[in-house]
Amino acid sequence: MAELLKFYGSKPNLKFLNKVADTLDQGGLIIYPTDTVYALGCLSNNLKGLQRLASIKEVKLDKAPFSFFMRDFSDLSRYVKPLDNATFKILKRCLPGPYTFILPCLKLDKPFEKRKSIGIRMAQHPILEALMDLLKAPLITTSLHDHDQILDYTTDPDVIYERWESRIDFLLDDGFGGNVPSTVVDLCDGSLEIIREGKGDLDLL
Repeated sequence: MAELLKFYGSKPNLKFLNKVADTLDQGGLIIYPTDTVYALGCLSNNLKGLQRLASIKEVKLDKAPFSFFMRDFSDLSRYVKPLDNATFKILKRCLPGPYTFILPCLKLDKPFEKRKSIGIRMAQHPILEALMDLLKAPLITTSLHDHDQILDYTTDPDVIYERWESRIDFLLDDGFGGNVPSTVVDLCDGSLEIIREGKGDLDLL
């Protein structure tokens, strides 16, 4: 059964976050708040966690459309190809923030070695930012979709916990989450293509 960790006012609790980081190192799965919607994730370099996540999402791991949460631009440079000035300026304007950018990637480790591009995020959320400082690798992320035909995303952490407690290790409860996902932008071909319009302001692109 998952442990429910309650945060208050988006204030990081380092005792909680150290427990979460240790569990992620051992292949743990967590649900956590972001600057958009609640998300499900694991460490990007932990095969056990990745396999659990792929099983839950019912996708093949090497083809799973998971994005990577990066800590900062230094992290980013280890995963994506060198950026031209125009692309770099867009990223600097928008990140951290509610955007997912698809960028050409460097050669990644297994199971992502066949990827030519990578979805990256840098969220503006105090709890997630504090957690990222404790991790040895980026956090894999996928939005927590709702099976309801009306709601796209589950916002109530109590409902999330009830539905997910048997499949994850921790739920980081920061109160009601958002219901608008990130804006997804493809910058792979030297041009800008908006794949999904979400919370991110299009005027910054």
